[in-house]
Parts: sequence; structure tokens; C-alpha cells
Amino acid sequence: MSWLSAAGRSAAKMRLFPVPGVAALAMATLVMAAAPAAAGGPVLRHPPRNIDVSQMAGNHAEDAVAINPADPRNVVAVSVASSRQAGLFEGVTFDGGRTWHRTVIGTGGALGEICCDEALAWDHYGNLWLSYLINENRNAVIAVSTDGGLTFTRVKEIVAAPPGGATQPDADQPHIAVGAHSVWVSYASFASVASLTGFIQASGAAVSGLGRYGAFSTPETVPAPHGQNDYGGVAVGPDGQVTVIFETDIADRCCSDVYTAVDPDGFGPRGFGTLRLLGRSNVGGFFTIPAQPGQGAYTEPQLAQYDGPGRYHGRLYAVWSQTVPKNSDNLNTMFRYSSDNGKTWSRTVQLSDAQTVNSEFLPALAVDQATGNVVAGWYDCRNAQGQRGPGCNEPDTYAQFWATYSTDGGTRFAPDFQVSQGTSNSADSGNVFDYGSLTHVAVQSGLFYPVWSDNSDSTGNNPNGTLKQLDLYTARIAIP
Repeated sequence: MSWLSAAGRSAAKMRLFPVPGVAALAMATLVMAAAPAAAGGPVLRHPPRNIDVSQMAGNHAEDAVAINPADPRNVVAVSVASSRQAGLFEGVTFDGGRTWHRTVIGTGGALGEICCDEALAWDHYGNLWLSYLINENRNAVIAVSTDGGLTFTRVKEIVAAPPGGATQPDADQPHIAVGAHSVWVSYASFASVASLTGFIQASGAAVSGLGRYGAFSTPETVPAPHGQNDYGGVAVGPDGQVTVIFETDIADRCCSDVYTAVDPDGFGPRGFGTLRLLGRSNVGGFFTIPAQPGQGAYTEPQLAQYDGPGRYHGRLYAVWSQTVPKNSDNLNTMFRYSSDNGKTWSRTVQLSDAQTVNSEFLPALAVDQATGNVVAGWYDCRNAQGQRGPGCNEPDTYAQFWATYSTDGGTRFAPDFQVSQGTSNSADSGNVFDYGSLTHVAVQSGLFYPVWSDNSDSTGNNPNGTLKQLDLYTARIAIP
């Protein structure tokens, strides 16, 4: 969630709700690209078994998930418990989702009062890293768990300090990623909320074992244009290089540029180098659609990088949202990959097979460090009329969660498939930020766990009932 969103600004003093980002499409590809060819193998023709992770009263939206690389049965999923003043719902399973330990963290105490914008990353040492924003002063916080997600220890609070000083310093949308021996967080540092003058910064720490990590480095500022930069993500490469992705011109409904920048030596002296334009998008920072009437949809460009062996070693992947024509609800999830740390990129492809005018929004991306498989997911309004809930009859108000995967380094993708068994409606939830400003997917050792917010009650155990408040859902998908 972003405290920059239209609806969120009215609630900013309470939860500091954030806004998602803007999509990017290459200059030469403003006409929608064709869907990629299927990667072969069985096609998932029926939604997998869905799991209501939260099963708690109130809304649970804006979700993150991570899988323990040492034990893929150990999965942690979190979402903003937005009916509370502060806190994240957390679900932990050690048996692949059959049973869950459920709790709410970050309502005060050592972790602080967690607002939102949470992200998870699990390193190969067994450290589970969590980043988030806090209500107290709008700073970004990093915490770590060494017991499979049951408890977290606060490690670092990063004070927003943009170059040139600040009249009202704020951080937004921290994203966390791990490498072989390091963990990095990127975020937007704002000089003033009113001016939306934001700069992308990143900070990292060396990691040498379970519970063994160094101090986080002095934040580096990415030399970005315009001063209105936010959203996006971070990836750590096999040689310790750090790549960030973000969008510009967040004050506009249309349009924005999406850039990447690389720090080639991580903790070394070189810093982030020349910006590279990934693409231009018709989506801007205040882009609302019927399925996200309060929070908006935006671009939310995301990164993932593979550091395992084989021909795809070091390959970098990106997804984002795009709409054609301008100011339409026809959002689609776009994809590119790079084999040279973002110097050049593959052609842009659309990940969904549906050639409809309905919205796809909040894309998510992950790569399996054990197999090299790439997974992506998004909310999708192709079945727009859904269950015809009490408040919404116009098209594009109902959404499902859809996904796809690639087993050949993003060259081809399997036909996209419906993940959620039911169809949801955020407006019926009464949630001020709808589904939130982002979601996540995770994949490890061939097991794919997407997470999404859902009020269809397709599993029959949402205590709020059908088309009421949103619960946090997941599914366990074995990639063929």
C-alpha cells in the first residue's frame, strides 16, 4: 500500500497506505506484443487446491510469501491486517500448507507498529528476511527470522535521507532480495510527500551463516532523473552485483518511464552506474481501475535473478503492467529478460494468453534457484462479471488470480492458468486500499506458491463469508 494513493492519503496518519507503481514497455513496443509460445509439458486446466491461510476476521491484503530453500515444506506468508491500527498477519507452515501457525506481528514492541509494504526473502543459510514500513516515522525496517518464520528480530531501521535534505522525509515500498552472501533492500526516499520528490536508494549487509550478518551499509542513491521516482524492486546477482528497477513521474496518471540501474560490485566503491531505460508505459502513479478503485493498479515493475548453474546463470528477469491505449482499463502483464545484467533485453512479450480488454494488475515474479524455473502471477479481470456481488455490476470489478511459468529461462511460457478457484471483488470488502499495492509469488525446488487476497470464500472457511472481507490465500503448485 502506498501512502501516496488517493484513498490512502486520507488514512495516511493511521496506516500510511502506499501506492503501487507504473508499468514500463520498451519504446518500440507500445503496441501490445503477442503472447509467448508454450514451454511444453502438461497444462494446468483446473485451478489447484486453494488454501485460506489467514482465516481471520477483517481484511488481509497486500501479500508476501517465501519458501525455505533448505526445506520447501516450510512456507511463510504475510499480509497487512488492515482492519487493525498496525500489524501483519503471518502464517507459517512446516508441512507444505496442510497446517498453519497463525499470528499477527508488528503491533508494537520490538518490531514496531508495522504499516505495510512488506516483502520476504529467504537465503540459503536459512535466514528469512522481512522488510516493511512502520507507522511511527515512515522509515523502512529490516527484520530476520532464524527459526523458520516463527519469530523475528529487528535488525535495522533505515531513516529516509534523500540527497539535498528533506522537509518531510519518508520512505516508501522497501523491497528485499538475497544473494549468495548478502541481503539488500531498496526503497524510495522522499524529501517531501507534498512534492512527491523521491529518490531510489539501496543498502545491504554481508551474510555468512544462520544468524550471522554484518551491519547494513550506508544507503546508496541511484542517479535517477526527474526526482519523482518510486516503486519497483531489487535483485542480487551471482557476483554480488545489485540491480534496482523503478518508475518515474509518479505524480501522473499517464505516463512513466521504467529504468534499471546496476551496482556492479555491491559493497565495493563503484556504486550504481548509468541508468538504462527498460521501457515506457502508458500507466502512471495514480492509475485507478474498477477492480482497484481506491488504491489503483499502476505498474509495479519487479525483478528476479537466477544465480544457479547452467546456461541461464545470472539471467535477470522483469515484469510490469502496460495498457494500450492510454488511460484505458486494458492492463496487461509484460515480461523481458537480460543475460548481461540489463545492458540488453529480450523482446517484450505479454504473459497472459487472453487477448481481452479486461484488466490484469499487480504482477509478481520469482525464479527458482534450484531449477531455474521462472514463475509469474497477477490479478486478472478476464471473467469480469464474476459472482455479481452486492455493490458492483460494471465490468472489470471482479478478479481472479492467474499465473504462468517457464522452464527454459523465460524463452517460452506455459499457457496461463487460473489459480484462484473463486472470483473476488475488492470493493465489496470495504478495504480502503483494495487488494493492496503489490503481491508476491515464490518458487523453490519445483514448488510454486503464489499468494493473493480473496473474498470469494471458495474454501468455505472465511469467517466473514462470501464477498465480504478479504483473506490471504495461497496454493501449492508442482511445476511439471
